[in-house]
Amino acid sequence: MRWICSQIGAREHYAIPRVLHRSGKLDRLYTDFWASAPWRLIGKLAGKGSLSTRYHPGLAGAPVTAFNLQALKASRQRFANPYEGFLQVGKAFGQRVIEQLQSSKSHLPTPSSTIFFGYDTGFLEPARWIKERGGKAIVCQMDPARYEVDLVKSEEKRWSGWAKSSVEVPEAYCMRREAEWAAADLVMVNSEWSKQALMEQGVDEHKLIVVPLAFELGKAEGERQKAKGRRFGVLPSAVLRAHSHGLDSSFSQKHPLRVLFLGQVILRKGIQYLIEAARLLEKEPIQFDVVGSLGISDAAMAAAPASMTFHGPVSRDRTEQFYREADLFVLPTLSDGFALTQLEAMAHGLPVIATPNCGEVVTDGVDGLIVPASDSNALAEAFQLLLQDPDKLRAMREATGAKLDQFSLARLGENLAALEQRLL
Repeated sequence: MRWICSQIGAREHYAIPRVLHRSGKLDRLYTDFWASAPWRLIGKLAGKGSLSTRYHPGLAGAPVTAFNLQALKASRQRFANPYEGFLQVGKAFGQRVIEQLQSSKSHLPTPSSTIFFGYDTGFLEPARWIKERGGKAIVCQMDPARYEVDLVKSEEKRWSGWAKSSVEVPEAYCMRREAEWAAADLVMVNSEWSKQALMEQGVDEHKLIVVPLAFELGKAEGERQKAKGRRFGVLPSAVLRAHSHGLDSSFSQKHPLRVLFLGQVILRKGIQYLIEAARLLEKEPIQFDVVGSLGISDAAMAAAPASMTFHGPVSRDRTEQFYREADLFVLPTLSDGFALTQLEAMAHGLPVIATPNCGEVVTDGVDGLIVPASDSNALAEAFQLLLQDPDKLRAMREATGAKLDQFSLARLGENLAALEQRLL
């Protein structure tokens, strides 16, 4: 069968169309903006480097249809409610894909041998068009949808005044996603957490399929590790840090346990429980670095102890530096479709403390620890365990390298092939 992919933005760094293109199954990629060579040059001259990110060399030579001018025009629109914007952009994008499908019918594969794959909000219209002609359709739901919205609302009530702002999600936005699930032959999610959440929203379990995200090392990072004689594992800088930092001995105020939180600093990511855990450990030799755009109030940040530093959003180079300087990564999330930062952290040799409310990456006790969500005491106990047992932390660090093979592009290709067989 042939696949048509459709996506707004560079989701997953175009992993799915890249894998399909590599296997010769990609008929076409439809996207809102594609930075071909002239557009990348324009972006560079105009000082807008973000244009160059809407491209991937893994799709060089692939058939891509983009709506660049419309996307640039839409980017200048401002919506009081961002979800209203997502809704309008999704509908407009879906309609443009239909127009392209209609105008290029003679170049399309036989509809009955076509699989249409798209992401939520931009999927509905072209999926219906394909299915009316005998094709199959798969939607990827990137988050737990209404379940997550309700969860965040309850946290905002519990932690009144902590969220910097609160945005109401329009009912029409949720209804559009539900219509997409109904139109699809299969609903792809990236974790068991999302699967259970969608089942609670009425999606048939037999329609749901879990396909984890794929992760690949950056070129420079991969070369450094290859030079060390291993494909995956602890980076040389992390090894040097381990020797100088004394992971074989006890931590001290001079050499504290360095814990990294990286991502949106919002209630959904569990920052409130991390702050509480840090307060419980205020007298321990532990330092928390919180990196990412700040979505909590000044009063909330003021509640954090001196051992926690809020760095705000940083450049990619600075992000790499934080990974290299850390000993441990923490993801106290309340709800995530997957959370790719877990794999980024392990690629840097960092064990991960995570909750069950995201993608299944951490093997509890082997390359990290799993703690219940919304539980600051459990978080504090996990940190305390590793503070008291540096040998355990070192063993976890050494185990992180074995995990990445499970989330490779090759594994994603196997999962897509299994999806195709299921539809057949």
